Amino acid sequence: MQLSYQVGILGATGAVGTELLALLQERQFPLKSLVLMASERSVGKTTPWGVIKPIAAASLAGLDFVFGCTGKDLAQQWSGAITEAGAVFIDNSSAYRLTHPLVVPEVNALDLHDHQGIIANPNCSTILMVLALGPLHRVRPIRRVVVSTYQAASGAGLPAMAELQAQTAQVLQGQVPQPEVFPFPLAFNLFLHDSPMTPLGYCEEELKMIYETRRILHVPDLAVTATCVRVPVLRAHAEAVNIEFYDPFPVAEARAILAQAPGLRLLEDWEHNRFPMPLDASGKDEVLVGRIRQDLSNPCALDLWLVGDQIRKGAALNALQIAETLIAQA
Repeated sequence: MQLSYQVGILGATGAVGTELLALLQERQFPLKSLVLMASERSVGKTTPWGVIKPIAAASLAGLDFVFGCTGKDLAQQWSGAITEAGAVFIDNSSAYRLTHPLVVPEVNALDLHDHQGIIANPNCSTILMVLALGPLHRVRPIRRVVVSTYQAASGAGLPAMAELQAQTAQVLQGQVPQPEVFPFPLAFNLFLHDSPMTPLGYCEEELKMIYETRRILHVPDLAVTATCVRVPVLRAHAEAVNIEFYDPFPVAEARAILAQAPGLRLLEDWEHNRFPMPLDASGKDEVLVGRIRQDLSNPCALDLWLVGDQIRKGAALNALQIAETLIAQA
């Protein structure tokens, strides 16, 4: 059995790539070598983990895993070369989410068995939500999901986080912020998600949650609707989720299931109205879940609130867990 692995990171200088590098060390991933790749403007830069190399076929030689932390165009451009070099490509972009295994290891690890060299990391908001949906769905099938998201600046990368910080200072100084990364000012404001709008009346982010949730739970016709909102939070997404089942689901039973579910941590203090917040989840592996309650309008539905670090479990950590699971399954 192979005891150490040669790993490449495509987009090593971005928010997800940087987080992945820290996690490789933190989780003591069995590394034999590490190749960092990024765009031309970053080539040659020295990092604590090594020198940035160009994205090129020569950089891929001998790698066992390549983590894609770029947009879908680069993922599609280089996926063929990555798999031809013999590496497994674990891609964080949206390029292969509807055509290749789409995996959250705590929920559908068995889907990794026939990956054919490419595995898709789901959308960050989808990952956070299915960690709660999966264990409930295994006990009582889900009929419909209604979700509203409250998504942090981190979802748009390091430049977006820096813009929120700068805009906050500008507003506090009485200035009018001028957005560059986002279409509208985010400081002391919120707006519906800035991904492209589609003819269906949903933005792309909302459709990702719909289509990806169906694939991960293996329910092609699952009724899902989403409204995604960008909020002035630096890091960690929040979601209000309404889950309708075919039969009533006792709150105590659902709470007990979620309290034991892998990847989740229950956080509820009903007496003090204290439930998960982005500050609680930032930098944490677990997705925090709470305020689990009966939907008073529907005897077969439950409401819950969850918060998770978008860069960590919503992207880098989930990708790394996919690799760890593949190693364990070998």
